[in-house]
Amino acid sequence: MDANLHSPQRRLIELQMEHADLNAVIDRTVALAPLDELMVRRLKKRRLALRDEIARLKDALEPNEPA
Repeated sequence: MDANLHSPQRRLIELQMEHADLNAVIDRTVALAPLDELMVRRLKKRRLALRDEIARLKDALEPNEPA
């Protein structure tokens, strides 16, 4: 059971959830006035890093098929 807590599939799900949460936070932050540009830039940078990590993990879990 402990192995499931640290499985790549679980990590992928956690990253996807965090990415979705960041999308919601960014949307709410942009809707606020006054806009905190620095915070929005930091959130977007974190979201991009999550997207890259999700892509790397998906590639590791789903090997490319031969052409």
